[in-house]
Amino acid sequence: MRIVGGKYRGRVLTEFSGKDIRPTSDKARESLFNILQFKIYGKTFLDLFCGSGAVGIEALSRGASKVTFNDLDKRSIEVLRKNLEKLKVTEEFEIKNGDALTLIKNTADKFDFIYIDPPYKLGLGQSILECVSRALSDNGVAIFEDEKPFNGEVPGLKIVDTRKYGRIHLTFFEKGE
Repeated sequence: MRIVGGKYRGRVLTEFSGKDIRPTSDKARESLFNILQFKIYGKTFLDLFCGSGAVGIEALSRGASKVTFNDLDKRSIEVLRKNLEKLKVTEEFEIKNGDALTLIKNTADKFDFIYIDPPYKLGLGQSILECVSRALSDNGVAIFEDEKPFNGEVPGLKIVDTRKYGRIHLTFFEKGE
């Protein structure tokens, strides 16, 4: 796994091992940030289920003003810290180690981008998405990753784009009814 663009382009990240781990592929991250490339600079970014931090670090690499990383798993936070240290990241970031639903319900912060990649088997997508609009800035975008297309409606959000990369589906939301 490597950073695919920006300041840290080509740098290799420390990864997890195990069957339950499925990091967002380099190709999917590259495609995502090609979509966001002219919008990310100077914006705030929440990597809600950060894992190794690859998506959030990619956002920093491409000019995000601040990234907030969150994961419940302490092992993820350890790998994230190793990656930030390995890259000598100087951009502004914050690390939270907690439940994503609690964070999104209780944060006073507003984010321009929120990346949501929960463990697929837990089925947290709908409940997380229902709380996202309160943490999204007025012109913000929430991106939801899952192994199947998102079907449904989310109060306070509207789907503005969908993409498929290999076996993952990305659904892009903005505020709206």
